[in-house]
Amino acid sequence: MSGCFLTLYGYHAWANADLFGKLEKLDPDTQKTERHTAIRLINHYYVVAQIFAAHLTGKTHGYTSDNTADTPSLNELRAAVSASDRWYLDYVQTVPPQQLSDAIRFDFTDGDKGCMSRAEMLTHVILHGGYHRGEVGRILSQLSTTPPWDTFAVYLHQTEPARRLHEKEPPVTAWT
Repeated sequence: MSGCFLTLYGYHAWANADLFGKLEKLDPDTQKTERHTAIRLINHYYVVAQIFAAHLTGKTHGYTSDNTADTPSLNELRAAVSASDRWYLDYVQTVPPQQLSDAIRFDFTDGDKGCMSRAEMLTHVILHGGYHRGEVGRILSQLSTTPPWDTFAVYLHQTEPARRLHEKEPPVTAWT
């Protein structure tokens, strides 16, 4: 299963980097509201990723909400998301596969109790980020800006071009 997570977190980091490339092209003056909303959405999924990283490591995260009161700059957020993506890639490379089924009890920021396995937490962070990247992509479309081509299939074929060669067996990532 950790091979699967390594591939998925590679995709997640790739999609995040592509999204920031699109957002930096928005005009901070004429597209201020939409740009701010996009940054808030990304900051939200970044904060949630940090909260779950703390749960995975048994550390205290210090967040009292699933977003921050202040909105970071685009460059600050890009650096933070990139560091988070690197952390998750390192984590999925080093977590022993037998620990992925470990159940972890935690408190949500609203005080509700929760319990998820490490694998469920890792899956949540990926799906949650993808959901909100989609929202940002919709904002870009409404601004007549082509959104990133944020699909797993595109990632696989861009990062492993041999998959497009039909005359020989393509390299397929192990999902176990």
